[in-house]
Amino acid sequence: MSKQELPAIALADCCSTALSESLDADTAITLAGAFKALGDPVRLRLLSLIAAGGGDDVCVCELTPAFDLSQPTISHHLKVLREAGLLTSERRGTWVYYRVIPAALQRLSDVLAPTGLTATPA
Repeated sequence: MSKQELPAIALADCCSTALSESLDADTAITLAGAFKALGDPVRLRLLSLIAAGGGDDVCVCELTPAFDLSQPTISHHLKVLREAGLLTSERRGTWVYYRVIPAALQRLSDVLAPTGLTATPA
């Protein structure tokens, strides 16, 4: 059968409508900023270390030794994560304590989760 002999198929018959639940432009811009912040390996590790605190506040003094970077560089990366809406911070005396914002991580997770599929253990 040549291409000229193939029957025409209506678009609705061959394509799913799964794309109807796409992100709106404003949400995409917001989430892109958070994903961009996580695009740096140091920031990703910092977020992971803070998240490993189990919801407790983590002092910058606990984070700095895990990296071969200066304290001001670590503080810069933490500022980027905070401005992206992934962390919250509180100054206590001379130290700053950080905590993950669970709702922000959930939004990132939700956009990556395929709809209609259930997670299976690895």
